[in-house]
Amino acid sequence: MKKPIGMEDPTKQEASKRRFTLRINVFFFFTFFLFSVLIVRLAMLQFVEGKELLAEKNDINNANTPIPPIRGNIFDRQSAPLASTTSSQSLYFRVEQKQPKEEVVALAKRLADIFATHGRPTAAPLSAADIIKEMDVGYDLEMKETETKPSYFSVPRRIKADLTQAEMAFILEHRDELKWLEITEESIRSYDPVKPVAVQLVGYMRPFSQAREPKYGIEFYKDKTNTKGYMDTEYVGYDGIELMYQEELRGKNGVKSYPVNAAHKIIGQVEITKPQKGNNLYLTIDKNVQSITETAIMDHLAYLKSPAVRNDPYIGRGKNAVAGYAVAIEVETGKVVTMASMPDYNPGVWAGGIPKSEYDRIQSFINNGTITTAYPDYPAEEIKYHPTSIVYMGSVVKPLSVLIGLKEGLFGVNTIYQDTGTFYYGKDNNAKLSNSDTRAWGPINATKAIQYSSNTFMSAMIGNELYGRKREKAVDIWDSYLAKFGLGVLTGSGLPKESPGISEYKTNTKESIQQRMVFASWGQNEKYTTLQLAQYATTLATRGERLKPLLVDRIETYDGEPLQQFNEKVVLDKTDFSKEYWDAVFKGMKEVKVNGFDDFPYTLARKTGTSTQKVAGNKDVDNAVFIAFAPLEKPKLAVAVVVPEGGYGAYGAAPIARKIFDAYDYYYGLDGVPKKSAGTNGAAGAVTPTPAP
Repeated sequence: MKKPIGMEDPTKQEASKRRFTLRINVFFFFTFFLFSVLIVRLAMLQFVEGKELLAEKNDINNANTPIPPIRGNIFDRQSAPLASTTSSQSLYFRVEQKQPKEEVVALAKRLADIFATHGRPTAAPLSAADIIKEMDVGYDLEMKETETKPSYFSVPRRIKADLTQAEMAFILEHRDELKWLEITEESIRSYDPVKPVAVQLVGYMRPFSQAREPKYGIEFYKDKTNTKGYMDTEYVGYDGIELMYQEELRGKNGVKSYPVNAAHKIIGQVEITKPQKGNNLYLTIDKNVQSITETAIMDHLAYLKSPAVRNDPYIGRGKNAVAGYAVAIEVETGKVVTMASMPDYNPGVWAGGIPKSEYDRIQSFINNGTITTAYPDYPAEEIKYHPTSIVYMGSVVKPLSVLIGLKEGLFGVNTIYQDTGTFYYGKDNNAKLSNSDTRAWGPINATKAIQYSSNTFMSAMIGNELYGRKREKAVDIWDSYLAKFGLGVLTGSGLPKESPGISEYKTNTKESIQQRMVFASWGQNEKYTTLQLAQYATTLATRGERLKPLLVDRIETYDGEPLQQFNEKVVLDKTDFSKEYWDAVFKGMKEVKVNGFDDFPYTLARKTGTSTQKVAGNKDVDNAVFIAFAPLEKPKLAVAVVVPEGGYGAYGAAPIARKIFDAYDYYYGLDGVPKKSAGTNGAAGAVTPTPAP
């Protein structure tokens, strides 16, 4: 029997209610779950990821432009400025949205008039066409599109650097009508306008956009982690101290933050975070001693060419010299007092881009010739006919040669060698060499061999004898001794481009080992830098301690707060020789004949060198080399001088060293008493040094 309409089976009705309830519960469960996920996600965004997202938002809505910091200054040890940072005001143009072309062109023309009226009379004129190009808006004065499209809109364009006070005053006075402009403080590197000193040591600066290019090979700038925030237009250290201490000198960036829209165009006012100024460096060199050294080199080069001595059989041999290099190191500390590479130039020429004509003029001697290869100041087509700054060390190696011979037991301090003026060697004694002018010195010992600079003693008793006893091992033995005195290895100065020299006794495999050792024993198979020779002279003076050449005396903040002081000597190596050996060598060095030291009031240990080498066309040239230290009893200063093509070391290099010793004696005292403060006229027989400007 059928149930009446409207009446349902209670069982089915209950089941339907259960299904409905289940669906409702499932719906609420998923709703609750989704809201829970949403709440957790919102909490994550708020408390965990909030800062990161805010930073991303700022990055999207703000364009940050780094502000290069004010670069630290470089001073000498007495606080005389060598490279200074002067404050400069630069004019920038902002590219904003919906800038009418007519107004931008009118602004460019107005600025050209302002610069012409209120700028420096000596400055190169800046035309309206130049200005519209610097604005980088993508069109010219005729409002026609240019081939070069605008770069990033959010980066302000520098229109002009180093504004005059009149230019700034006018622009600020009319800032309401001169739209889209802002004046920013920047820094300019300046050097002594009268006579910069230590030019190649201090180094120079160029735009970062050039320094980072792979072709220039400056590793520091190739690594992007070192240069985060650098601007293409900022100047960075390119050589010398400027490059070596780039991070210390530069400081830290500031930031200009501009609000921008989706098109990356500026839509609001700038916010500025000021940069942190770089640190100041105080070098170990003394500006007065440095200036005297540089003048002494150039004066002596002129003297060697003068008609009065051109035909002199000794002095006249240096008439072709055009360059000279000198380094002086304090024996007690390792501090470099002077480092001169001459000729030099005014490093201010790099500012704003160096003209090609000027670069061509100075490019041969831009490098620091005391630490690496610099070329003589000759026309490009003639350079190959002349030696570079790295020459054979010549007879200045002989004190070390004797020490090696004594240490290796090749002879004793009193062993007599019969010097006939000529030495024969080789398989059938068919090779020979001679003393200078084939002079025969007769019976001599090691001390006399140094005094007389006997090539034959060095060859027979040391080079040939070491080969005879050690054979192939002789080269390595020789090399190990030279390295302990700073020859054939880097000095540890840290200067960019420093060369370890050329140890031809290792590399010249065309010659027999015997021949290599014979010539190495008197300095004709090794070429080293002037700084290496100065470190070698210092190692002799310390009786075996090789000191690190120190170039920075102290570091301070830009505002003068001390950060770091370098007072302690740094010993890189130590070689022990008996006192008997040292005394024998120094006794010989004390008696070496040398020009310009007859009235020197201190006991001087010295060694001259005349190194002969072939240049293009198999032409032989003589290079003047000289090392010395004083006083012998308590060494204070060690000096090395190299004059390529300077002839005899006693005449071509030693007189320069004399002026260095006199200058140091005047300002610091070789006996610890500065002659300047003592009221005397410097060392006996010397002209009172003229202070650097």
